[in-house]
Amino acid sequence: MNTQDVILGLLCKEPRSGYDIKQHFEQYFSFFFDASYGTIYPTLTKMEGLELITKESIRQEGKPDKNVYTVTEKGKEHFREYLERAAEPELLRSDFLMHLYFGDMADPEAMNGIIRRALEEKKRMYDDLEDKYRKLDSVTGPYQKLCMELGLVQYKAFIVKLEEMLGKSGD
Repeated sequence: MNTQDVILGLLCKEPRSGYDIKQHFEQYFSFFFDASYGTIYPTLTKMEGLELITKESIRQEGKPDKNVYTVTEKGKEHFREYLERAAEPELLRSDFLMHLYFGDMADPEAMNGIIRRALEEKKRMYDDLEDKYRKLDSVTGPYQKLCMELGLVQYKAFIVKLEEMLGKSGD
């Protein structure tokens, strides 16, 4: 999975500006995929060069022109091919898990602090995602709902295990 494929998927649903794409990343994908403006806009430029998308500049009064991107037939075909390929194996990169792995070499109080902060962050992320999940509308498909449900399950598992660990350490 790469940023290009994710953007194509969004544009297959509806035309969007770069800003709209970034907002969707933040609102719906933040727990499993991220992309900055510094990634999104160069990717859009590349996709336009590959004729996967087109760009339309829309004049706005008192503001810079708004560029709206639309997927082409070639882009739709490219995205269909992506969807029909087997998913790549997942690679979880986590600085927190590296801290835990080597935690026996650190001061126990420092590790408890790291775990407490991670626990609070996971709780916040769980609450944010749960709030977004509750606000889903009736047009949200079953696969989009499943993505969010899987995210909630992952956050909950982290929370349970971190609380268990803190309970064992007497914290």
